Amino acid sequence: MKTKHKSPVGMYMMAAYAYYIDADPILQDHEFDELAVYLLENYDKYKSHPHCPTEDDLRAGTYLGQYPKIVQGALLVYRNRP
Repeated sequence: MKTKHKSPVGMYMMAAYAYYIDADPILQDHEFDELAVYLLENYDKYKSHPHCPTEDDLRAGTYLGQYPKIVQGALLVYRNRP
């Protein structure tokens, strides 16, 4: 399965932040779950990303860790795109 997201790690982090912190999701639950599965299946490719969730986070389908400021900024840009 390919992902439609340019940066699947970035999208995962933005979606988790939007859901858990903002309480205003940007993805439907099944899309978030599919993204977690994709990242798990391709973990070797993405694990070196500085903000990649752990495999345990992805298996749990959640992220409750610290969010870097770049995630918050990227989410604002994403929400305001044309």
